[in-house]
Amino acid sequence: MIISMTGFGRGKACANGVTAMVELKTLNSRYLDINVRLPQQFQDKELQFKETLTQHISRGKLNVSIHLDDTESQRQAPIVDAQKLANYIQILQEIQTTIGTDAKIELNQLLQFNDLITQPEPVHDPEHDKLCWTVIQQANSMAIEKLMEMKRQEGAQLKDDIDSRILGIQQALNQIQQTTDGRGDDLKKKLQERISSLLDDEKIDPNRLEMEVTLMADKMDITEETVRLASHLKFFTEAIESDEHAGRRLNFLTQEINRELNTIGSKANDSSIAHEVVKAKEMLEQIREQVQNIE
Repeated sequence: MIISMTGFGRGKACANGVTAMVELKTLNSRYLDINVRLPQQFQDKELQFKETLTQHISRGKLNVSIHLDDTESQRQAPIVDAQKLANYIQILQEIQTTIGTDAKIELNQLLQFNDLITQPEPVHDPEHDKLCWTVIQQANSMAIEKLMEMKRQEGAQLKDDIDSRILGIQQALNQIQQTTDGRGDDLKKKLQERISSLLDDEKIDPNRLEMEVTLMADKMDITEETVRLASHLKFFTEAIESDEHAGRRLNFLTQEINRELNTIGSKANDSSIAHEVVKAKEMLEQIREQVQNIE
């Protein structure tokens, strides 16, 4: 099954005042690259979190966004620093004495000092942290499910497009094979006739001529290349249908198919075959672009 390397998934889970939102976004990349930043209290679980992702994703750049809304940790009331408040009042009184005013100190004057009121550091309760982590995992599972659904949908579209182009290359190969059926004997005959017409028959060694003609015909014979090309196309189709991740294998096979087409084009010395090779290479180039999107 072909799976696209690009996709997006979002998951949300809630429990006992804790809400977690996880977003997963994948992009094309030669290798697996996971970028994730967990909440501070769960930094030690980063490896575990990544291992969960690698069970589903084998290649691509994966960006993970996690938002944790924990109302329990926000219930602690802000604290007024009494000592600082007394110090600021004393400072304001000294300023009044210095400038000779008896104006009352207003509340809004004190509130200008933004360090008077502080939010206490949340106390991490192991049981509450366990609940938060469970909610994050639930949201992540939902996000993975949505991500993989999108990747499979895009993969199905890629498969349909690639299948049609592989069929086109197969049709070009069939045409080439029809053109080359019996071509070896015909080439040898034409070469013999041409050489005989250029040389004096008395000076020709029949055995040597036969050997040279056979060697030249072998160099122009593309049977081996067409057989290998047919084999590569078969393996390519099998890889597409396989349940395993096929991106790297398909990329390798496109290189092998391209190599055989180049050899056929250079050896054939036939305009009709060259035309079929050009058509096949055009389709192969489009396949190569699509393969870059396959995980």
